Amino acid sequence: MSARVTVWYDGGCPLCVREIALMDRLDQHGRIEFVNLDSEDASCPVDRDLLLRRMHAREADGNLVDGAAAFAAMWRAIPALRPLGLVAKNRAVLWLLERLYRAFLVVRPAMQRIFVFIFERGTKARPRAD
Repeated sequence: MSARVTVWYDGGCPLCVREIALMDRLDQHGRIEFVNLDSEDASCPVDRDLLLRRMHAREADGNLVDGAAAFAAMWRAIPALRPLGLVAKNRAVLWLLERLYRAFLVVRPAMQRIFVFIFERGTKARPRAD
């Protein structure tokens, strides 16, 4: 089965990588193609920097969407999240989700630093105390 939705994500963002890993696990029918923008061979339908600033998705009809609409497109492709994606087709709901997404983008850098501190500090080699 070919992918119905393509999602571009920031592979250098620990939060994004974890979220995409979750979405990939939920996508049991392979309806989403995830494109890591950190990959040298990543195909970009628009400027790569623009794709890195906001999540983008191409829906099955070829429509390129970003922000909350990109999340909604991804949700609609995953049976367990499809109801949420369908609710997001409502303009008022999508407007609210977009405002929440924009607020997240403001705090994302700080959240990434906290995330790395909490979850990835234990994965780095620590010097031995002799």
